[in-house]
Amino acid sequence: MRIALFSDTYLPQVNGVAMTLGRLTRHLERRSVPFEVFVPDGEGEAADADPIHRFASLPFFLYPDCRMAFPFPHAVGKRLRQFRPDLLHLATPFNMGLCGLHYGKKLGIPRVASYHTHFDRYLSYYRLGFAGRWIWRYLRWFHRTCRLTFAPSEETRQHLLRHGIGPVELWKRGVDNALFHPGRRNAGLRGRYGIREPYVLLYAGRLAPEKDLDLLPDAAAMLPEDLAGRIRWLIVGEGPLEEMLRQRMPKNTTFAGFLAGESLAEAYASSDLLVFPSGTETFGNVVLEAHASGLPVLSVRSGGVQEIVRDGVTGRLCAPRCAEALASGIRELLGAADTLAAMGRNGRRYALTQSWDAIFDRLLEQYERAAVAAAPEWRPTTA
Repeated sequence: MRIALFSDTYLPQVNGVAMTLGRLTRHLERRSVPFEVFVPDGEGEAADADPIHRFASLPFFLYPDCRMAFPFPHAVGKRLRQFRPDLLHLATPFNMGLCGLHYGKKLGIPRVASYHTHFDRYLSYYRLGFAGRWIWRYLRWFHRTCRLTFAPSEETRQHLLRHGIGPVELWKRGVDNALFHPGRRNAGLRGRYGIREPYVLLYAGRLAPEKDLDLLPDAAAMLPEDLAGRIRWLIVGEGPLEEMLRQRMPKNTTFAGFLAGESLAEAYASSDLLVFPSGTETFGNVVLEAHASGLPVLSVRSGGVQEIVRDGVTGRLCAPRCAEALASGIRELLGAADTLAAMGRNGRRYALTQSWDAIFDRLLEQYERAAVAAAPEWRPTTA
């Protein structure tokens, strides 16, 4: 089986989609599955080289982690004819995905798609809610050209089905349990950031409106004074809301900026609670990384996160868009040290069951079924 992957984001960009696709291509290499990748370029990214083909691009205004690429049609068509893929995976619905869709139709190659981001939910955060109807109309058209759509959570799968997109199968996410590990807890982190408070409350992720980060300052302000003085907030990530958070979060807040790899793993393992207020996640990679690190999670009963956090077992789920509920969850969890520790252990046990290899091997089986159901009908047309 030969796979061609089209995406509007890819390594070395750091976001859930890019990192998942990077892991996927490494898995394809280990399983000796031939593949080609067609993606945008970007600052600091490697030059075009087989099997990765990069094209000039600009950031997408609604979601800068995705880039609007300008592929050279002749080059894409020529490469696909040389490679002769059995299946196209369209990972995003923008320029690169459309390019893959065009050539899939033109050359008679079966296609699958994956859905990673609730763009319709993002619109209201950018005062573009009126465009939701048009987004769904476009997404229905795009996904109906594919034999199958993959969703990262059951909540997302049901969301797609309700909007007329199907069939939809689950393609969940895994976690690197060797990198994200409780053993990476390091007292040196406290010294590095001058942390003297007994509790470290962590947020990790993009600092963007759709993450509901405006709730954090409000929740912090609602904590009892004696508890608030024993907390250090640790904000890991970058994005357009950083200045707002710097102005509104309490003085006992540290902004660590972007962290990755061992530095990020150390931040998880050295904290006491991940506070993740986002209600727009299709999955929630950072939540699973926190669990792998032995870190309990306080999040919201919305999106894919609620399928990772087991309320009362590995963390707490509260009402979405409610600062008071977040503050109540923080008070409850920090007031029960034994419960908090047990939640951390339970989260680690759950993360150990989420193997990337098993998840990707199942994806290969799904690929094969889609490809066999509609074998390519190669057409000797010109680009």
